[in-house]
Amino acid sequence: MDVPKMANSEYVSAKKKYIWLLVSISLLLLIMIASLCIGAKPLSTQVLWNVLMGKEHGLAETIILEGRLPRTLNGLFVGMALGTSGALIQAITRNPLADPGILGVNLGASLAVSIAIVFLGATQLSEFFVYAVFGALLASLLVYFVGSIGGGKTDPLKLTLAGIAIGAVFGGLSSAITLFNPNAFDQIRFWVVGSLDIRTLSVPLFIAPVVLFGCILAVAITPALNAFGLGDSLASALGSNPARVQLLGLLAITLLCGAATAAAGPIAFVSLMMPHIARWMVGPDQRWIIPFSFILTPCLLLVADIIGRVVIAGELRVSIVTAFIGAPILIYLVRRKGASSL
Repeated sequence: MDVPKMANSEYVSAKKKYIWLLVSISLLLLIMIASLCIGAKPLSTQVLWNVLMGKEHGLAETIILEGRLPRTLNGLFVGMALGTSGALIQAITRNPLADPGILGVNLGASLAVSIAIVFLGATQLSEFFVYAVFGALLASLLVYFVGSIGGGKTDPLKLTLAGIAIGAVFGGLSSAITLFNPNAFDQIRFWVVGSLDIRTLSVPLFIAPVVLFGCILAVAITPALNAFGLGDSLASALGSNPARVQLLGLLAITLLCGAATAAAGPIAFVSLMMPHIARWMVGPDQRWIIPFSFILTPCLLLVADIIGRVVIAGELRVSIVTAFIGAPILIYLVRRKGASSL
């Protein structure tokens, strides 16, 4: 009698996960459509369809193809990058409070881009990406080194404290750099605050292959991440290589954070919150958490962007909106029993 019950329980659990997956994908598609229709000049779904099919031209075509479509795709890929990198960092550090923002990774990428703009004359997205990846890697290694000082295994609390301290230094340096070149202030402000507001498809098309590669790499190591969460000794006994898992995870995190920062600036917080929601929905299995994170995070990012367009005509930055709408949700989730456990 017990065996059929167990099988049925597993079946129901898997069924719920697939239902959540279908709901999440449907929600993402609906939000993307809303992002294309809602703005200073609302457009109907019929007009949207006609523009995408090439049946309507004029102002509506300009608004969608040159304004909202690049912005929506940017939100999609940046959200995928932030959600995946956040889930990876939490799994690798075994710390539910870790994310690229708290650990200073995004701010390291932002500082590198700021230096490239002011001192090296960088103007192209490809240059921003290279410097952002370098800055993200440097920040990751620095936080890991500082968090490991004193010998022994890395401690999640040490990593978090090191990340907050180093991130504060990087953020201060980014602000100070504007003093050297006031003319570059508007460009640097974009990466200091964070925004999805772009006017060209070249940005999302450039980061798309990088983000997809990073997400595929993250999904590929999810079985090893499950073993890694049990501890280095037990993971090794189960046939996993903790050092290789950390290296591949760091590679994926660096590429994803570099791409997201180059395209939208250091948008923090969402990569901390969304893996918690994914964990609440599908449990502690990383094979489900990471895919759900890169599906759900664009939802939050695009909703925040829509709210920023509607609430303030002058376009409230998406990173500011995500903090306002995300903080209460995160507080609720971490107070739930088991919601913040890894």
